[in-house]
Amino acid sequence: MSTVVVFGATGFLGRPVAELLAGDPRVSRLICPRRAELDLLAAAPADVADLLGESRPSIVLNCVGRMSGRYDELIRGNAGVTAVLLEALAAAAPRARLVRLGSAAEYGPALPGTTQREDGPARPTGAYGISHLAGTLLVERAREVDAMSLRVFNPVGPGVSAANVLGRVRDLIRAATGDIELGPLDATRDFVDVRDVAAAVVGAAFADDPAERVINVGSGRPVPVRQAVKLLAAASGFTGEIRESAPESGRSDTSWSQADTGRALRVLGWRATVPLTDSIKAMTAEEGA
Repeated sequence: MSTVVVFGATGFLGRPVAELLAGDPRVSRLICPRRAELDLLAAAPADVADLLGESRPSIVLNCVGRMSGRYDELIRGNAGVTAVLLEALAAAAPRARLVRLGSAAEYGPALPGTTQREDGPARPTGAYGISHLAGTLLVERAREVDAMSLRVFNPVGPGVSAANVLGRVRDLIRAATGDIELGPLDATRDFVDVRDVAAAVVGAAFADDPAERVINVGSGRPVPVRQAVKLLAAASGFTGEIRESAPESGRSDTSWSQADTGRALRVLGWRATVPLTDSIKAMTAEEGA
């Protein structure tokens, strides 16, 4: 039986992780620190070490991060938080496993038609991808801590925010009284349901001594964003025109993403199971849709 600490348990990715763990018979105690108790984005290693020393967890899951902001905010939110957790674990719970949520943006630009492998090149050009890659590199090199980094591709599904292209379109459709205006939809993305992501996180938490520290979490299926937006519009009953005349968002530095999921299957016994149509259905069924 394990004591598990989940940081960011009220967020888009953290909530389904905490829900899965709450019903997992392997978990004897589930601790989800609230931001008012410990703000991981501002905490020092000693602050986190105090909490870990008291709770004595065998597993620590970090679902805290930043998707936008200044360079310093992204580095602190993605790489800095990882560094704090690694230092705190080394001091207070060196036998615990840490699982952090990284991003497919760590790979940087990819050639259309190719899959991104964990042992392939990671050359992000944007600040978001760089900040997550820095966090993953810290995990790979922290030999005194049992740590893993999951490179999550494009998570969608219930609770998705407007930081995600489909979340943004959903919100625009909700508020629309006529046509809506978007940026270019030429990209192709590997969309993965947030409930599948949660299952991968739990799988990583309990995996037996994995040799690999970096694992892709994606569907392995490339989907044109324009097609996904059309599916969302149809599921929402939206009949207006969707124009692609707004400026690009600028967060992503690649027009193609597709996960190689072989390592996830081999190490975690995990593969994505929720179809994109079901993810979209769940998004449109939420209150306010």
